[in-house]
Amino acid sequence: MKVLVIEDEKELSDSICAYLANEQFVCERTLDFDSSMEKILLYDYACIILDVNLPGGSGLDILKELKNLNKTDGVLIISARNSLDDKVFALKTGADDYLTKPFHLAELAARVNAIIRRKSFEGKNEISCNELRLDLAEKNVKVHDGPVDLTRKEYELLLYFISNKNRVISKNAIAEHLWGDSMDVADNYDFIYTHIKNLRKKLIQAGAADYIKSIYGMGYKFNV
Repeated sequence: MKVLVIEDEKELSDSICAYLANEQFVCERTLDFDSSMEKILLYDYACIILDVNLPGGSGLDILKELKNLNKTDGVLIISARNSLDDKVFALKTGADDYLTKPFHLAELAARVNAIIRRKSFEGKNEISCNELRLDLAEKNVKVHDGPVDLTRKEYELLLYFISNKNRVISKNAIAEHLWGDSMDVADNYDFIYTHIKNLRKKLIQAGAADYIKSIYGMGYKFNV
């Protein structure tokens, strides 16, 4: 899952990104208003962690722009402001949750996960797709109740496919989702093909149907 951290305190931003990376999130970050606006206009995120006070503008204006664009990115506000009025205003403006500084990183990660479950998986900790079952908390996969040993990227790829089942997903969208900013270092999309090939092979060997289809000239489709 790809997360955007909008926080001007670099030390805090570093800590959040390091912790979420250990929780298997792909983190991108911005430190000011203008670069944050550029990011939300160009990309989609499973969740945006958004500070209110930013150099060059307000995080609440970013939140308003997200809603004006009808984007579905989850938004967790983080702020030193802890008054009830501030929280109510942010939630009414469209935030999914509000966390007051200082906070424990474990709580922030739990809230990010909760937002993603509510937005993408109807609040469920476990999702099923025919014989496939994914535990979102433990980040594991079973086929016909038997465990399947997937790498981190393979798990994220499967979750992304199931979240977009029966829809054609471009190679570029897959690259952005799985690698974020670091996708720019790749000269081609061979690495996507390798991950998809390995995921498909493991699922079929475990007894799953062959769901992943290549759509010539367009990308891939998880055909259910």
